[in-house]
Amino acid sequence: MAEKDTFSGNNRRMPLFIFFKDVRSVFKLDELGLEIATIALPAALALTADPIASLVDTAFIGQIGPVELAAVGVSIALFNQVSRIAIFPLVSVTTSFVAEEDAITRASADSKDSEMENGTTLDSENKMLIPQKDLDEKMYNLESTNNSFEIAKAEQGKKQIASASSALIIGGILGLIQAVFLILAAKPLLSFMGVKSDSQMSYPAQQYLKLRSLGAPAVLLSLAMQGVFRGFKDTKTPLYATVVGDSANIILDPIFMFVFKLGVRGAAIAHVISQYLIAVILFWRLKEQVDLMPPSLKYLQFGRFLKNGFLLLTRVIAVTFCVTLAASMAARLGSTQMAAFQVCLQVWLATSLLADGLAVAGQAILASAFARKDYGWATATASRVLQLGLVLGLCLAIVLGFGLHFGARIFTKDEDVLRLIGVGIPFVAATQPINALAFVFDGVNFGASDFAYSAYSMVTVAIFSIIVLFILSSSNGFVGIWIALTIYMSLRAFAGFWRIGTGTGPWKFLNS
Repeated sequence: MAEKDTFSGNNRRMPLFIFFKDVRSVFKLDELGLEIATIALPAALALTADPIASLVDTAFIGQIGPVELAAVGVSIALFNQVSRIAIFPLVSVTTSFVAEEDAITRASADSKDSEMENGTTLDSENKMLIPQKDLDEKMYNLESTNNSFEIAKAEQGKKQIASASSALIIGGILGLIQAVFLILAAKPLLSFMGVKSDSQMSYPAQQYLKLRSLGAPAVLLSLAMQGVFRGFKDTKTPLYATVVGDSANIILDPIFMFVFKLGVRGAAIAHVISQYLIAVILFWRLKEQVDLMPPSLKYLQFGRFLKNGFLLLTRVIAVTFCVTLAASMAARLGSTQMAAFQVCLQVWLATSLLADGLAVAGQAILASAFARKDYGWATATASRVLQLGLVLGLCLAIVLGFGLHFGARIFTKDEDVLRLIGVGIPFVAATQPINALAFVFDGVNFGASDFAYSAYSMVTVAIFSIIVLFILSSSNGFVGIWIALTIYMSLRAFAGFWRIGTGTGPWKFLNS
């Protein structure tokens, strides 16, 4: 642990320095590098598994025809954006809260073991490792640290983390609400997206959306459980569950679509089955580690969850509206433009989500560091994940710039769609470094529990981006939509840069 001390002190000259700190060690597999890698790599693979499964759906459906491809594209965009309204706040808050609770519980356990081993009480300096005030806040006002530790060790060594139980309850309720909402409001929602009732896309789009909505409870529950595992810095278990579920989806797709001749309905049914499989696997593994039965409703502290969740809900609504509006405007241009936009958007999101693996690692490590008030380790972690994010974005830009030109035919053989995909490729490739930094900045700020700034800054970015989107889409069509999305992601990255670079909020210690 002595190595952590090297990250503090003289290296904190000014907040802006954090972006260039120890840049020569960006690929070094030291203690920090190994911790980031063991969290980020499985997380990145798990995060990209679902978009890849959606890409497989897109590839299979593209063999049916461009109308079906466009219809499912609108439905997937709508389902994903509505899901993000609930998923993003739930997962992000859960990850931070579980990481904080776990860090404090471990520190309390270490302190207690040290006292028992030495037969004496820790001196006042060591007691200040975690001040009582912080323990009260982080452990939800439990009577004492010792009581917290005893609760955490209850039921045959299982942990009892308040945030885990809270996340499952909230996730289950939100999943049921989302399913009912999407099924009942499918037609007007698709109409808002530009798919009118007289459109060829209307019937297949409604079929796919209603059937896939049946999997919403499983989606919300599985993502809530992934948030718990991330808080424990365990991203291998979610990866295992996601790979098993999405593999089942890929196998079932052609069976339901072509053998049973269910078309787009078959793709939706296969996806729903895979989501419930993921949820069952995660619940089984989580039940082995965590006692999910809380001592009382007060212990769950829903107020803390809802307060910060509401802030992120505001943020994700702003994000969702921007992307959904872009998809809606593409749909209004016609089925050919929407089909091309769907392919580009899915590739754009799938590859950019690789950076979310770094964001998850940064959030989990930073939440633990801030809970321990280890600001040197927090500084080093933020620097490393941001530098790695930029490198990853540059690599993705090169790969997509060349690879997507040759891989576009996997999704469709329609020449008009392929021509428009070629127009979108430069935007998809060139924005990868910007996207990567934007996602990593999100994880860094969430790890610092800077939820209020994340919400307010995103609303400001969204307002400006929506105005730009209306202007450019009306004047430049398909190209204008992608220019607007590029501006939108650039503003997101700048908002994250500004907070840390100015040393404000939870980062004010960088000015010392």
